[in-house]
Order: sequence, then structure tokens, then C-alpha cells
Amino acid sequence: MSAVIPFVSSRLPSSPFRSRYPLRVIATLALAWASAQLCLWLHTPLPWMIGPLLAVSLASIAGLPTASLAPLRNGGQWVIGAALGLYFTPQVTALVASLWWAIALAIVWALLLGTGFGHWLYRSHAARMPQVPAPAMRATAYFAGAIGGASEMTLMAERAGARTDLVAAAHSLRLMVVTVSIPFAMQWSGLHGLDNLPPALREVNWGGLLLLAACSGVGALLMQRVGRTNPWFLGPLLVAMAFTMSGNAPSAVPLWLSNAAQLVIAISLGVRFSREFLHTAPRWLASVALGTLAMIIVCAGFAALLSQATGIHWATMVLGTSPGGIAEMAITAKVLQLGVPVVTAFQVCRLVAVLLLTGPLFHRLYGPRAGVG
Repeated sequence: MSAVIPFVSSRLPSSPFRSRYPLRVIATLALAWASAQLCLWLHTPLPWMIGPLLAVSLASIAGLPTASLAPLRNGGQWVIGAALGLYFTPQVTALVASLWWAIALAIVWALLLGTGFGHWLYRSHAARMPQVPAPAMRATAYFAGAIGGASEMTLMAERAGARTDLVAAAHSLRLMVVTVSIPFAMQWSGLHGLDNLPPALREVNWGGLLLLAACSGVGALLMQRVGRTNPWFLGPLLVAMAFTMSGNAPSAVPLWLSNAAQLVIAISLGVRFSREFLHTAPRWLASVALGTLAMIIVCAGFAALLSQATGIHWATMVLGTSPGGIAEMAITAKVLQLGVPVVTAFQVCRLVAVLLLTGPLFHRLYGPRAGVG
């Protein structure tokens, strides 16, 4: 995460807590594991994601010294990226390629939805925040509404002179609402276990797993070296896809490893919240939560239209077009067995397009003074 996000408690703590940082990481892991066990007992959806996310978020807001270790988060994304890439058999790849037009429509939809959400935030809060100059408020609302990565949108917002704390808070809360609400809705409605596109390989081959880990790790490092977003997710994803598409998938990813990856990713999301988070413009946060729920509903309607046009199940289209993050929605699709390759392709393509087009679109809509460097 970028250092411009002020309420992320995963950053290295200052003295006198610096020496206690490993203990904080261990305690947070223990809390996350216990909450996952409770969710398993309660039969909640995504127990290894939702349980730790809620527990760590509440603990962080309560002021407890939670912490997330960046290498663990990167490792979690590494595992999930590699596991998802194993779904892209040649047959599945051909299916996804045939949906290029639907993916393009989903990208346009995301840009329009994010711009509309940002406009609504501006209209709702500009008059209530006279201390924020109008250009800064415009940039704040625009980048807070964009459906993209939290850190990337916050960095763009900073370059545009926006209130980065409000932008970061909006994206963190949006991810929380989407990650918790959609899996519960899917499970309670019986929309799970519908996937007829299983991964290419189900058996774990330890030699093959080491080969996959080594190659996907190199892919992550290369993506990081060239400055790509989400390198520890996209690098392993692309490498695993290359193996599987060629018919040479070396090994499945063990279930326990995928569960551990979900847990550390959930922790990295949960520590974004802090006691100060609730004091960051409560009306702003309430609007973000309400707007996110509205976006989920309208995305469900858009997904229904795409489902009719493509023949892909509606639940899969909901996950592919929802205003959530790549890892969270792909994990949801994997655990609930809801068209993992389609969801992954939609989310990855949308992220890349949004990162490329959000800045220029802001400049186009609000004039040359609104340019993003």
C-alpha cells in the first residue's frame, strides 16, 4: 500500500512499538485464524476471507495494535494468482476469448459507473465541506468513485490535489462492503457450486508445485521490476495461465495453502481501518456505503443483461462486473465455484483499463487544470 493512505496500520510502527512489531503480526494472525475457525463452525461463506477481514477490521477500529506483514500479503497474492491461472485450460481460454465484446462492455460500464458515483459524491458533499476547495473536492469525489485499485486511485488523487484520506477511506469501505455482502448473498440464495469449468489439475505434485512456485515467483518479480500494478497477483496468474493453456499444468495448489493465502489477504485489508477511520467525515463514509450498495444492485441488473447475451450464468456475471477487487471477487468465484476464469478475465481487464483511462478521463471531463501527472 502507498504511504499516502494515512489510516493503514500495516506500516512499520513508530517507537516504542517498533520492537514489538513481530508480536503484533503474530497476534493479528492468531486473531484471524480464530475468526476463520468460528466462521467454519458457523458455515459462513468464504470463512478464511470474511472471518479474518471482519475480526481484524473491528480490532483495528477498536484501537488494538493489529499489523500486516507485506511479504505475507504478497505471498498470499502469489498463491491466489497461481491457483486461478490453473483454470485457464485451452477450452476455457477459447470461451473467455469469445467474450471479448462483453468484457469491453463491462469496462465501459465500470468507467461510467465510477464517474457517476463520483459525481453523486461531489453533489452530495461539496456544500457540506466548504473547507475543501472546489477543485480539490471535485478530484476527491471523482477518484473516490472510480472502480479501481485503492492505492493507485489514491496516488492519482494526490497528484490531482485531492483529499487522499477521503479517497483511501472510500475505497477501503467499498471493498469491505462488496467482499462481505456479495458472498453472503450468493450463499443464502443458493447460487454456488454452479461451475462446470474445473481447474485443469486437482492433484498436488510436489515437484511440479515447486516448479510452479519458482516460475510464478520470477513472473511476480519481473512484473514488479517493470512497475506493473498488483505484481504479486498478476505475475503468477500469467505464468500459471501459460502453463495451463499449453496443457502442461505442473501441479494443483493445495487447499490449505489457498486458505492461508485468503487469510493474509484479508488481514491486509482489515488493517486499513483504524480508530481514526470512523472520524473521517462520517457522512462521507455513510454515502460511500450507501452508494456501494446501490452500485451492487445496478451491477446485478447489468450482469443479468450480459448473462442473457452471453449464456454465462448470472452469478458469474455478477462477480465479473461487481465493484470489488480482483483478488476478492476471484476468491469468491473459486470458493463458491462460480466461473473462475470468466470472473478473473473480466476483473483483470477492467483493472488494467481503469488504471489507464481514469486519469485521462478526469482531465477530459474537468479541463486542463485537472490533469493527472
